[in-house]
Amino acid sequence: MPTTPDKTAATPILPAGLGFRMPAEFAPHEACWMLWPQRPDTWRYGAKPAQQAFVAVATAIAESETVFVGVNDEQYENARNQLPAHVRVVELSSNDAWMRDVGPTFLTHPDGRLALVDWEFNAWGGLKGGLYFPWDKDRRIRTKIAEMLGIPRFEAPVVLEGGAIHVDGEGTLLTTEECLLNPNRNPELSKTEMEGVLADYLGVEKVIWLPRGCHLDETDGHVDNLCCFVAPGEVALSWCDDEADPQHAISREALDVLQNATDARGRTFKVHKLPQPGPLCIAEEEASGIDRLSSSHPRQPGDRMAGSYVNFYIGNAVVVMPLLDPTRDDQAREILQRLFPEKQVIGVPAREILLGGGNIHCITQQQPQP
Repeated sequence: MPTTPDKTAATPILPAGLGFRMPAEFAPHEACWMLWPQRPDTWRYGAKPAQQAFVAVATAIAESETVFVGVNDEQYENARNQLPAHVRVVELSSNDAWMRDVGPTFLTHPDGRLALVDWEFNAWGGLKGGLYFPWDKDRRIRTKIAEMLGIPRFEAPVVLEGGAIHVDGEGTLLTTEECLLNPNRNPELSKTEMEGVLADYLGVEKVIWLPRGCHLDETDGHVDNLCCFVAPGEVALSWCDDEADPQHAISREALDVLQNATDARGRTFKVHKLPQPGPLCIAEEEASGIDRLSSSHPRQPGDRMAGSYVNFYIGNAVVVMPLLDPTRDDQAREILQRLFPEKQVIGVPAREILLGGGNIHCITQQQPQP
């Protein structure tokens, strides 16, 4: 099987045409992939507090599936000593630690084969709004993982991050117009053309376009911070009741779209509201420990962060959720436990991850069982 589409053929060989598709996150996993944080202009105090949070996330997920953590060589011993022995540490160089976005989108085939999609990556906007430069090491991660696993790699001709999409495994994909139609990603593609790419590479049949992502989300509105599938026909949506908060209008818009849409199987959506934490802002002492570089995204005291309980990870036997706000954590945990009664909901203190610009879902990428 070719590892890339055959550009010389009249009809390129694309994953969906070969029978591959992207399964839902709530389908069984073979493993979870993460990266180790160390970038000093993203993570404060040399990433030491963030590393503790990543260890907690990896440990929780490893309760029910193998966890791989990719590490730059100079951090290998540090990571190996901090992570539990059953978490597998591999040398896998990166520019930062957002595996959801720089890692592969895995595909499965009915005959038991595994493959991956290698999207283009430009650090969430390239030189026109991107969050750091360079991103050369991040760009090679998908190729390296394909080599490590010995599976086909399909190169996709579009810029797309894993956090920009969420699927139900039955033909439906969630995304936002703010992200996938942003001119700093693929300015030459129309909405219809983007839908064609998603169908060709992921095997989806219907795309649900939400207007915007969470307020001030620096990824240009990734859907995984706003809304995600928890079961076929069911989604969790970050919700804000305060009409004076900009997030209220965003969540309301998304709810209107979902209530007036059907999925690929013709089902109407059942929407479960998760309360928004906070609002959460960067404290003075949290901003002071970050290196200031011209090539990276500034983080200033008082800046509001795009905190969301929707940014959780669905494991085989666990759901790992961020703990972000003592006044809302328990309510969010109770809702998630109702949505996943057969799984253990584990809360992990995740403010350090949020300070870097994302959360638990952003730093993880599931490898499905073939």
